[in-house]
This record gives sequence, structure tokens and C-alpha cells, in this order.
Amino acid sequence: MKTTIDIPDSLYKKAKIRAVERGLTLKDIVLTSLERELDAPPAGSAPPVARWAQRKLLPEFARLEAAGAFTARPGDRDITALISDDRDGR
Repeated sequence: MKTTIDIPDSLYKKAKIRAVERGLTLKDIVLTSLERELDAPPAGSAPPVARWAQRKLLPEFARLEAAGAFTARPGDRDITALISDDRDGR
């Protein structure tokens, strides 16, 4: 389908330069930009939540975590410090 739209000169120049830089036509740039805009989530909507973030802990693991089984104890070292020490030793 063909249509006519008014594009400000400055925007037209930017789009034309981008098309030339990428070896595309102005039509390709406009269509790609329009598709990207229409595929984007509506403004103000919350970003999608990753599937792994929606998972629930197994009851036994949740109970142990609540009891503090996985908290750091005095003298425990952070994993990044352990990795740094290992690399320094090589």
C-alpha cells in the first residue's frame, strides 16, 4: 500500500544518511523503524518478567533459607575473593 506522509527535513536527512551507511533504501529504514515501534510494549507498561524469576522455591529449600541455612557466617569469603586468590596463585 502506498501513502504520503510529511517528514521534517532534519529527520529525513538522518534517515537517508542511516540508509546509505547501511546500504539500505529509505523505505527499508522506515519500515524497520515502524515495525520496531509497533512491536515495542506500550509506554508505561511493566517490562516482561523473566520466566525463571516467576519460579517458586521447593518447600524444603524455602524452609532452610528462612532458617538462615544459606547466610554468610563470620569468616566466610565471597566467591569473587576466592576466584581472585585462585587466579593470583596461578
